[in-house]
Amino acid sequence: METRTAAGVRFWVLLGLVSRFAGLKDDGGGWYGESDFRLEDEGPCNLDVLDASELSHQQFLDRDHIQGVSYRGILLKWYAFSRPLVLRGLTDNTRFRLLCSRSSLLRDYGSRRVKLSTANTHSYRKVEVPFQEYVDVHLRPQSADALGSDTLYFFGDNNFTEWQSLFQQYEPPPYVLPHTSGAYSFGIAGAGTGVPFHWHGAGFSEVIYGRKRWFLYPPESRPHFHPNRTTLSWLTETYPHLPEDEAPLECTIRPGEVLFFPDRWWHATLNLDTSVFISTFLG
Repeated sequence: METRTAAGVRFWVLLGLVSRFAGLKDDGGGWYGESDFRLEDEGPCNLDVLDASELSHQQFLDRDHIQGVSYRGILLKWYAFSRPLVLRGLTDNTRFRLLCSRSSLLRDYGSRRVKLSTANTHSYRKVEVPFQEYVDVHLRPQSADALGSDTLYFFGDNNFTEWQSLFQQYEPPPYVLPHTSGAYSFGIAGAGTGVPFHWHGAGFSEVIYGRKRWFLYPPESRPHFHPNRTTLSWLTETYPHLPEDEAPLECTIRPGEVLFFPDRWWHATLNLDTSVFISTFLG
């Protein structure tokens, strides 16, 4: 309990300590500059993190490949159907990354309209704006007291006809589940934004620029959250007080890393930086 509380308090404190992007190896595709903010604390990672060379597609699907582990009394036997993980070096999306720079996307898509959703569990409200307006007006850090219904989030609802030339350059994860095909959802969001807990089918999520923190629970372990409160408010108000046996599985995903989430797993996300990301939903 002491470790859980200390970690939560540390994150609470660091939320107020935004800093400039000093010493980064690249310019983040132009999505952040010296005056932009980020959240400092990446948090712990208690997911398996593997290099793609360590796990073949067959091993990903094979229930006998890994020893089962228990989470809150639930046996998680193998990845493809009951255990999330992070993979590195799974694909090479260097070209796609260049095409997702701020200057490239504004040049190619700035005048096109994009559909924004409210960042709550139900996402009832949809708003269409030019992509340039989204970047100039809505793409900004989020405060912990903001409501999901007041936060417009660009993710999913992509017009595949208009964005097809970009998506054709993306190399999706080569691992698939039997009898499924992949559908893309592309997004860009500011530091502190994210979506609260929800669930759907299995899929992969790759970060192109920035860092995205994930919190996950098995289907049988519904987390405690308010559907109209943001992940940031959950992290500052609820997360520090969780008993150890109610703590989530979690990890921060960085550029070039891919997270796999199984079918019907609860998950919430938090963008630690201005982030560009793409998910491949398996349906």
